[in-house]
Amino acid sequence: MNTKKHKSTPFVLDGSVTLAWCFPDERAPYPQAVLDSLAQTNAYVPSLWRLEVANALLVGERRKRCTQADTATWLALLDALPVQVDDLTDIRAWSDTLSLARSHQLSVYDAAYLELAIRLKLPMAVLDERLKAAAISMGIAEYRP
Repeated sequence: MNTKKHKSTPFVLDGSVTLAWCFPDERAPYPQAVLDSLAQTNAYVPSLWRLEVANALLVGERRKRCTQADTATWLALLDALPVQVDDLTDIRAWSDTLSLARSHQLSVYDAAYLELAIRLKLPMAVLDERLKAAAISMGIAEYRP
């Protein structure tokens, strides 16, 4: 009998899903299922992910949605997850990423997640509807945990 855990498909993790784990008012079944799936697989993110998440948490503190202690707890949780930060995001910013942003009416930040999914040929875990539509139009599947 095989006792190894089945590894599911790796995926690109969008900041919108990440932040839904942190803010109680954004929690929902899909982001929770994505988080749970990280026990069996890993996720990839563009190099801007840490900046994006840190900024959103800081804004959350300023708007009294969370405390500094909450932010520290969430960052420790995120740091412990099997999330691999891509080191080619910057190199692609002025070419493929900018082109994707233009053609799909996305911010360059959102297009960085799409560019990574296309380059790695991985599905995306995403909540943002515009980014999800752009991914589908480019043949990138939505990650299904």
